[in-house]
Amino acid sequence: EPDIKKTSEEIDEDDGDDFLLEYQPIQEDPIKMLNCITSESQEVDEELPSIHHGNPITDRRSTFQAHLAPVVTPRQVKRVLEKLYENKKIASATHNIYAYRIYCEDKQTFLQDCEDDGETAAGGRLLHLMQILNVRNVLVVVSRWYGGILLGPDRFKHINNCARSVLVE
Repeated sequence: EPDIKKTSEEIDEDDGDDFLLEYQPIQEDPIKMLNCITSESQEVDEELPSIHHGNPITDRRSTFQAHLAPVVTPRQVKRVLEKLYENKKIASATHNIYAYRIYCEDKQTFLQDCEDDGETAAGGRLLHLMQILNVRNVLVVVSRWYGGILLGPDRFKHINNCARSVLVE
């Protein structure tokens, strides 16, 4: 399968959120990245968390929809992502942006990461929203189906509004 870089070529206007660029993940393939974190010694028969799908938002033919699942291990993050990508509609999205935060009780720290999936800086903004809302043990995926019209910075509002509404439900 050829590696196709998904991007909608949005022009990134400066809106003062440069500090979010530090959240850029290095890995290209999110599933491969999670393979590095998850070890085979973890429970293989872990129950797949339930996935909640938020209401879609459509603006200028682009559609955004958030998906949320409770997670407590990186393996669960990987399994939820794999389950979401089994859905042809979600798999066909131009971008599937995600972020997760898992609270490690023993270390009293967060294991957290994000992925842009070609939508520059969107994963970092999503993770930042989750930090502000102080959510823990949750994975949020926002799917964007690009409609052919550039939205500029409005796309970040839609991504975060989708995520916020699914988080507060």
